[in-house]
Amino acid sequence: MINIVLVEPEIPQNAGNIVRTVAAIGANLFMVKPLGFILDDKHFKRAGMDYRDFANVKVVDSFKEILDANPNAEFFYASTKSKKTYADVAYPDGCFIVFGKESYGLSETILKNNYDKCIRIPMHERARSLNLSNSVAIIAYEAMRQQNFDSLQTQGELTGRSEND
Repeated sequence: MINIVLVEPEIPQNAGNIVRTVAAIGANLFMVKPLGFILDDKHFKRAGMDYRDFANVKVVDSFKEILDANPNAEFFYASTKSKKTYADVAYPDGCFIVFGKESYGLSETILKNNYDKCIRIPMHERARSLNLSNSVAIIAYEAMRQQNFDSLQTQGELTGRSEND
């Protein structure tokens, strides 16, 4: 299982989409205050749909709270300022993947203190960044792929129904 951390998320629709992603892969989601929305915001609820009922979401007061509670865990920090890509690292079970807020990303202090654990998603030089929920999905699914999609349904089957049924 992996852990996703959102430091001061600002947009309820992004957070709601991330709730769906973590529910689909069985990950934990930590949202670090202050949040840019309230948890009963209609946009957050709509984006998360009924996945919120089985997603493991925790709201914490500070990022330090997560670090203190998990002193032996491995942390990775998503940033456009990294020299390593998200595919260059191995994601062990129980790791934490940390994302910053939509308007700014992670603080320079966090990045400087953990630069060897920073990862990025490659993109064209003219692109500033990707949408937060897309970034979480890309990196989270790489982590799950590396863990052989452990505990995830990897095969589906046809129902025999057509579009017009």
